Amino acid sequence: MPRTVVFTERAPKPIGPYSQAVKVGNTLFVSGQIPIDPSTGQLVKGGVKEQTERVLENIKAILETAGYSLGDVAWVFVALKDLSRFSEFNEVYSRYFKENPPARITVEVSNLPGGALVEISVIAIKD
Repeated sequence: MPRTVVFTERAPKPIGPYSQAVKVGNTLFVSGQIPIDPSTGQLVKGGVKEQTERVLENIKAILETAGYSLGDVAWVFVALKDLSRFSEFNEVYSRYFKENPPARITVEVSNLPGGALVEISVIAIKD
């Protein structure tokens, strides 16, 4: 199957040797996104809510560039710096995945790039 790299200026440029996303067949693998504002290249200010919103907007931009939507997301991996902030994260997350939410795993991690509080990666599939 052909492999296509996906890139958009509407999401942060990769900060390492990886692609924003890679499409293989009808499946899109989106790399972990941290709350970097693509217009400034800086981590957004605020707490888990603000950072979760920025991450999900970045993911949405990548999905749309590849011809997908949040409704095509089948699996989500979430890394939180502090699991005690889960309800704040979930409040924002639930606004993006209102109906038929994808499968998800959420873990607490000791650190994230740039001092981020949240990192999210998704896999989306087109019928």
